[in-house]
Parts: sequence; C-alpha cells; structure tokens
Amino acid sequence: MLELRDLTKIYNAGTVTELKLFDHFNLTVDDGQFLSIVGSNGSGKTSLLNILCGSIPLDGGDVLMDGKSIRKQKDFQRYVTIGRVYQNPSLGTCPNLTMLENLSLADNKGKKFGLGFGVSKKRIDFYRSELASLGLGLEDKLNVKMGALSGGQRQAVALLMATMTPLKFLILDEHTAALDPKTAETIMVLTGKVVKEKGLTAMMVTHNLRYAVEYGDRLLMLDHGQIVLDRAGEEKKATTTEDLLQVFNRYSIL
Repeated sequence: MLELRDLTKIYNAGTVTELKLFDHFNLTVDDGQFLSIVGSNGSGKTSLLNILCGSIPLDGGDVLMDGKSIRKQKDFQRYVTIGRVYQNPSLGTCPNLTMLENLSLADNKGKKFGLGFGVSKKRIDFYRSELASLGLGLEDKLNVKMGALSGGQRQAVALLMATMTPLKFLILDEHTAALDPKTAETIMVLTGKVVKEKGLTAMMVTHNLRYAVEYGDRLLMLDHGQIVLDRAGEEKKATTTEDLLQVFNRYSIL
C-alpha cells in the first residue's frame, strides 16, 4: 500500500513567485489499484509523481510504501521497486543501444553489476516471448537500435522494460501524450493488459478524459494541489466522459 501523508511542497519559497502547491496533502492507494489522475495544468499531477519517485524534494510530510518511509531514499533507490513510463518515448529507453541491450539493462535492474557480459544469451528467447506478447512484430528486431523504432514502438518497449522486474508500483506519466491517436489507443490497450495480467498497483496521469474514465478502478481530479474528485468502484464505473468534463470545466475556468 502507498501512503502520502501530510505532503507539503513549496516552489520558490521566500520569493514573490512563491507557490505552495501541496499543503498537508494526503492520499492512500491500495495494493492492486489502478488510479487515473486528471487535472488542468498546474494542478499538481506531475509534481505528485515526481515526489513519489524522489525526483523533487518534499518540504514536509512523508511517503510510505507498505508502512515504511521512503522519504530519505534517492530516486535511483526507489526505482528498484517503482517502474515509470514517461511522456517522451526517448526518456524510457537508450536510443544508441539495441533493443536486446535495452531489455537486458531492464532485466538486471536492482541487481549487482560485475565484470560479466551485460547480455545473457539464455534470456533471448524470454525477451522474444515478451516482445511477441505486445503484438507489434518486434520480436524479430532485437538487434535493431531503439532510436530506429517509431515513437509508439519505443513506448511499448518502455512499458515492457518498466514492468520486467517485480514492482510495487507502476507510474504512467502522460505516456500517450506524444503519440498519434491510433498509436495512443494501442499503447493504452497494452497498458490495461499489462497492469491486469501482472496485478500491478498503478498510477496514471493523463489529459485524455476518456482514458481516465475507461481505464483503472479509481479516478482522481486535482486542482491546485487538492483532490476535488475521488471516485472508485461502482461510482467510478458509472462516470462518463461527459460527467468528468463538466467537473473539469468547473475548476479549469476558475
């Protein structure tokens, strides 16, 4: 279980542009929950993810996983058990390395590195099997450099890499925003499949209200660092895109 307790985050403290984004913010995410988060620009969506991942420091409060504080952990320490797929497909992969080399790096996340080979031939069939499950014909392109793939293909591989090792939490940071509509649909279908099959606890930030409604079992809307809508279970299932748009407009025009 993830717990965010009394989070406080102040940008540009002590200046004329000081902004207190989170003021004793609290949120609990149960194991196995798929949480979709929406909100206008500046609502705190990305800051919330960055705080969770340790990318930006807290000014107050704590972050707990399974009851243990991870506030003092560096971001690279948190990524041992947190997977993240970024908005920009190029951020989740190494463009100058082959797909095989990228998958090998992801496969060894959290393990100690020695002087042995980074790529294990014994794992190639496993990588092919994992790629085949994406349904994009990538299983025969292991020796192709990641930079030569399309944005959608790279994002699909980034999703696979992020979930290759055992995780406590999956972060989806507007991971379809840079893709064309058709490719975005493909990635969302893959996302739903991966989260369900691996039983992951996931948090997805998106500007696409339809995706927020159709995917996940809990829906949050943020506004200026506060939760203004929280629906789960049957209430979330009954929410339509039109319902969500009405609430969104109510806050975004203020």
